[in-house]
Amino acid sequence: MSIKQFKPMHPGEFIKRTYLEPFDLGINEVARKLGVNPSTFGRLIKGQSNVVPAMALRLSKVIGRSPESWLLMQDNYDLHKEQESIDLSQCEPIAFAN
Repeated sequence: MSIKQFKPMHPGEFIKRTYLEPFDLGINEVARKLGVNPSTFGRLIKGQSNVVPAMALRLSKVIGRSPESWLLMQDNYDLHKEQESIDLSQCEPIAFAN
């Protein structure tokens, strides 16, 4: 029996739903505050690019939350995405002796 796991949200979608839409913030305005090109921030919001350490630091300063939380959100999203597509049937665990 398989348990359906929670599907993590891409950080860009999280930013859009939590900050941009409720506070009527535009991509250009936030990009300016982040010190990045609007197209760079736009790709993140669309889920076409990922949060990297430099962006995590910028997001933390401008939006809030810790840089680690932004990176963890990205890692959780990436891991879930891989779990849906990777075939581990050929992988065998190693039995380590104590």
